[in-house]
Amino acid sequence: MATALSLAFHPLLVPSYLFYVVCYQLPVVAQPALPDRWIVLAVVFGFTFLLPALGTGALFWFGRLDSLLLRERAQRPLPLLLATFSFAGAAFLLHQLPFSPLLSRIMLGMAMAVLLTLLISLRWKISAHGVGVGGSFGLFVLLHLTNAAGPAGFWWLLAAAILALAVLGARLALDAHTPAQAWAGLGLGISVVMSLVAGVAFL
Repeated sequence: MATALSLAFHPLLVPSYLFYVVCYQLPVVAQPALPDRWIVLAVVFGFTFLLPALGTGALFWFGRLDSLLLRERAQRPLPLLLATFSFAGAAFLLHQLPFSPLLSRIMLGMAMAVLLTLLISLRWKISAHGVGVGGSFGLFVLLHLTNAAGPAGFWWLLAAAILALAVLGARLALDAHTPAQAWAGLGLGISVVMSLVAGVAFL
């Protein structure tokens, strides 16, 4: 169960889940017109999953990584650097498209969280899973506080909280992180996404 949770909610997959919920499940002002929502999902999935995953696979293929699991802190900088550029590329592209600025701000918050994860990982093994689910929880907190998500916002917030605790528990059960590393990741994700998204969400 812990392994399944870790794989299903890998940090590279969380952005796609989150943007699907924002675009299709919540009545937020950030929603593009229905025929255009697939464009947002395609950009997010391509830049936050496909490109970083292919880049990490290439690093492994050429012997720059010992494992695709990246359990050792020393294995993380190059994949995280690739992810930072990919996430930033997604934020830039969403900013250029004629959609709500909230979408690009969400993506920018994720890019900043990945960058900070990279910088911290140079010295300490913070939980990237924690950062991912923390950012999702932080966004749902903002959407709920501004009532941008409507009545469904509370239930998505509750689901995000339960999921965050489950994923952190899974990482601890797998002995992938210490409690401090797991909670630090959660706190980083929440704080970065909330601080960058709040300026748009409260308009």
